[in-house]
Amino acid sequence: MLSGPRKFIRRIISYLGQDIAIDLGTANSLVYVRGKGIVIQEPSVVAMNQKTGQVLAIGQDAKKMVGRTPAHIVATRPLVKGVISDFEVTEQMLRYFIQKVSRRKFLVSPGPRVIVGIPYGVTEVEKKAVRDATMNAGAREVYLIEEPMAAAIGSRLAVQEAGGNFIVDIGGGTAEVAIISLGGIVTAKSLRIAGDKLNEDIMQFAQEEYKLLIGERTAESIKIGIGSAHPLKERKEMPLRGRNLVTGLPEEIMISDAEVRRAMERSVRQIVAEVKAAVEQTPPELLADIMAKGIHLSGGGALLRGLDVLIAKETKIPTLAVEDPLTAVVRGAGMVLENLDELQEVLVEADNMEPPK
Repeated sequence: MLSGPRKFIRRIISYLGQDIAIDLGTANSLVYVRGKGIVIQEPSVVAMNQKTGQVLAIGQDAKKMVGRTPAHIVATRPLVKGVISDFEVTEQMLRYFIQKVSRRKFLVSPGPRVIVGIPYGVTEVEKKAVRDATMNAGAREVYLIEEPMAAAIGSRLAVQEAGGNFIVDIGGGTAEVAIISLGGIVTAKSLRIAGDKLNEDIMQFAQEEYKLLIGERTAESIKIGIGSAHPLKERKEMPLRGRNLVTGLPEEIMISDAEVRRAMERSVRQIVAEVKAAVEQTPPELLADIMAKGIHLSGGGALLRGLDVLIAKETKIPTLAVEDPLTAVVRGAGMVLENLDELQEVLVEADNMEPPK
């Protein structure tokens, strides 16, 4: 328990530079402010003027520009497969988030303490890139937490108890499968196949099957609208609009849920195979716990219709999507932020990084 003076000092520092948790995702970034909850949920997209190097828009405003800009304005994602691909642009995006939520009243005020979610199994170099980008963006201290752990905490799983917890976090760039017990990851797998790959599968299917060129946003809307991992009770259809590669003219066709399912089948099967592999590697005692508690799905991929049914069918273990799966990681990181002294053991210690005091 913190002494009175330490509590008071921490409260003052927190006011001057608000502590925040960030789920720095490939597709979307979410920001949690200590004492307030989730305050930002925006796409991880930055629009830049290549002639001047100026950042024109970040988040939702930048996403609207994708595919609709002149040649010298480029809307890009600075993270690929969950890791930083463009350090400077990521730093700009982080600075935008930190400044947007900071209540710093004076120039001498310290920056916030920041907890950032990272994919499981990233290298020390990749961890350092995240830490350096966050520090350069204005953070006072940076702590890292692996996304499967954050997702499990955000899903209210008893991660600190001696019992198996099975979490599958499917984001935009990565799908991560982890078994957690006693505040640590017992076994885990990270697969660079997730929501973005499913969008690519739909785009490729449209080209091969219908000679139709479609954009990523169109593919994503089809996935969200009628995509599924398991046959649906009722047939669904949606119009698919694009450019015919033969005639060069715009064309619209109707595409069914069965066709979209066929387009995504290979990638979905790879995710399910990783889940099965994790089950096979789980110690028997923990497996008994998991059979009782079930497999929990988080991230945007958890919203894919029938994925829980397919995983349950293949693993013989009850499977369910957690409540509000899109925010599970940032909620978990936020809970660690609110209880840093009690939950510090779940944080990752990278090179040159002091453990939390």
